[in-house]
Amino acid sequence: MKSIIKSAYKRAEEEPIETPDKVAPEDSMLKEFVEKVKARIVIMGIGGAGSNTITRLNAIGIDSVETIAVNTDAQHLLTTSADRKILIGKEVCGGNGSGGDPRIGEEAARESSEDIKEILAGTDILFLMAGLGGGTGTGASPVIADIAKQLGAVVVSIVTLPFSAEGMKKKEIAMEGLARLAKSSDTIVVVNNDRILDIAKELPLYQAFFISDEIVARAVKGMVEIVMKPGLINVDLADLRNVLEKGGPAVLTFGESDGENRAIEAVDDALENPLLDADISGGKAAIINITSGPDFSLNEMEQIVETIVGSLDPNANVIWGARIDESLKGSVQVLLVVTGVASPSVEAALQGEFEAPATLERTTVPKVEVKTKLKGKKTLERKTVPIRQAGKKRESYSGDFGIDEL
Repeated sequence: MKSIIKSAYKRAEEEPIETPDKVAPEDSMLKEFVEKVKARIVIMGIGGAGSNTITRLNAIGIDSVETIAVNTDAQHLLTTSADRKILIGKEVCGGNGSGGDPRIGEEAARESSEDIKEILAGTDILFLMAGLGGGTGTGASPVIADIAKQLGAVVVSIVTLPFSAEGMKKKEIAMEGLARLAKSSDTIVVVNNDRILDIAKELPLYQAFFISDEIVARAVKGMVEIVMKPGLINVDLADLRNVLEKGGPAVLTFGESDGENRAIEAVDDALENPLLDADISGGKAAIINITSGPDFSLNEMEQIVETIVGSLDPNANVIWGARIDESLKGSVQVLLVVTGVASPSVEAALQGEFEAPATLERTTVPKVEVKTKLKGKKTLERKTVPIRQAGKKRESYSGDFGIDEL
């Protein structure tokens, strides 16, 4: 046995690891079958904040998935980078946005439900991204999540909560929307914008939001690549669905390190993400994906898995995978998805600590009257367009405006 191990060591050091070039007669049939049953993963950004994250996701690059931007604001949608775009509520909003009213956002999604069904047909997993507290993201997201569920997709919602400085009214709207979305989603991940202050208080405003978008976008990219990219130890679509389906509140995070104790440091980096709104302690299921250079050892891999598993429920369903990336020599990246965790924000929303907000009053100018009846709600009458379309100039700021100055 010792001689076999010694020989294997020598070959691993001297020879490149390559797959023998053999073609089986069944290969062509298998290729056709794989293409036929290939997973369809969609990442959809709803409203202004969600669309901004979609743009960031496309900027960093992501393969084998479709990105879709959904908005009531035609102008913002035009500037968004996405594979597909849907302007919802053309009649009720006229392309001018929802004016911060979630009931208008909901009505817009219902009006465009057929367009949404058509574009989501055949989706296996939908990652839904939105900022809560406004009109379109808050109102339309639960409707779209319901449609996706009816089509058989697993729905993973990743949402942000507003800054406390934005006031109690916006917080109430966000919590009401979070409660509805949590009930419509299999898994929900909450990012609290207040926590951006912990890492970006002194940064200019645009850079602070850039960091938030970057963290969320890279975490989602990593989760998608678990399934779409082959690995040394594979995690397949069934594994991912098994963890995410009916997963409830979740943590989605990643960490990296190139230090001396890189395995543990990468795990610590992931768990210390200041934007997380939940704790993995007692989590019911998890996916751990490790990406490293060829110099990463089996012992280091065991350290990562053991450290994370030790924090979960003893009966947690844990699936882990590993992939070698030649560009990561000397470093390691850990992507962690834990479902069934305790999330203070989700729990508060579901317990109804915040009452449902009333429709917001908006400064308006005359517009063609549209009357639409919301299912289960009183009739809404709009003769309005958002104030920014009524001739009022937007406030501008210099590039050094800090997030703490909000």
